[in-house]
Amino acid sequence: MSSSTSTSTLPSGLAVLTTFPDVLFIPEIIFGGLVWILVASSKVPEPMLQGWVMFVSVFCFVMSISLLCLYICGAHGGGGSCWVTLDVICHETAALFYLSAAVLEAYTTYFLGLLYPGQEYRENIAAVVFAFVATLLYVIHKVFSLLRWKSS
Repeated sequence: MSSSTSTSTLPSGLAVLTTFPDVLFIPEIIFGGLVWILVASSKVPEPMLQGWVMFVSVFCFVMSISLLCLYICGAHGGGGSCWVTLDVICHETAALFYLSAAVLEAYTTYFLGLLYPGQEYRENIAAVVFAFVATLLYVIHKVFSLLRWKSS
């Protein structure tokens, strides 16, 4: 099995950046950060809805960076079954949270277009697109983490 495919254990060191699905940490962090920046810089017509989107983007950003750092440092000690389970739980939660946040951001953006057409609307459109891309990345990571968990 080559190093670019999924294995039943978690990689450590820089191998995290060359194995699938763990290589998805990088785009998850990038797109999550973009959602965070775009939502933080936009007008907030519905604080409760966009507050949830902000919470999800910050939570998933911090979680992904934390897991990536732990895997690179080798804190998991070779990837026991509890670490593989933790990986599945984290990505399952992130996928579910981001799906709900992306739908709420799309809903908010639809009404924002009626109230504030212009730059704020375009920023929120970009946030919606990046939120759905982040959702897709977390879902893909979750599916392959589940396959790794099943084979461990």
